Amino acid sequence: MTTVPAGPAASTRAGILLVVVGITMFAVLDVLSKILGQSLSVVQIIWVRFLLFVPFALALAWRPGQGIAWRSATPALQAIRAVVLLVEMWFFLSAFAAIPLADAHAIGAFAPLLVTALSVPFLGERVGWRRWAAIGVGFGGIMLILRPGFAELTLPILYAVVGALLWAVYQILLKIVGRRDSAATTGVWTAAIGAVGASAIGPFFWTAPDAQGWMLLVVAAFLGGAGHIVYSKAFTLAPASVLQPFTYLLLVYAALFGWLLFGDIPDRWTLAGAALVVASGLYTIHRERLRTVARS
Repeated sequence: MTTVPAGPAASTRAGILLVVVGITMFAVLDVLSKILGQSLSVVQIIWVRFLLFVPFALALAWRPGQGIAWRSATPALQAIRAVVLLVEMWFFLSAFAAIPLADAHAIGAFAPLLVTALSVPFLGERVGWRRWAAIGVGFGGIMLILRPGFAELTLPILYAVVGALLWAVYQILLKIVGRRDSAATTGVWTAAIGAVGASAIGPFFWTAPDAQGWMLLVVAAFLGGAGHIVYSKAFTLAPASVLQPFTYLLLVYAALFGWLLFGDIPDRWTLAGAALVVASGLYTIHRERLRTVARS
């Protein structure tokens, strides 16, 4: 049998497969977070997740003969980035506990467009009028989800909006620290800062879980850690412009699981708004791909 060497096409296919696996893990994690949020504090859920994520991060950063690659060239930014992630998780998990998953993810889908907008002041990138127009259309989609007249601007919806903004800020900071630190080092800082920060307040919100609660917490922690590792690996195998469209699969999962498990059916405003946000995001990715090809 002849072995076909792995080339760019094989690497891209592997990256797509891994990003789909990672997104699937995140979708199941969101379902577990919503279930756990009905009986346990969001702070408690985050605390356990970060404590169990630490071994994953340390194992990933271990280098034979060198130890753990924890030294950062940008320690202050790494700390800020990890805190932003910690706060973002609180906002999104609080939203998951109170509103349908599809609604929360429809708003969260605006984050890639926010990253494009924030890349101008923070990364010095140029954004043409077409992508600015796409950002405007995506914002219109968010307005549809919130309903005309802001009739649906409840506190949990606002949590999802703030979560999307913080996720975009996190992505910008991740790009900045990624210029000088490895993904493994970033993982160690994420786990360490998250665990320390959550441990500072976690005991004040602790409620003893039952056996099922512990099982769900451990599974959620595993999916969170493994999902981030698989997701990060995917972006080392294939270009981000190729993988980003597949991340919108999370919105499909949210709608499907929300309907099957919680009886939540997105209404016409949510569906229309989500369609606008996703279409705008895909167009922005397309324009970014054209810009990258033109530069090469």
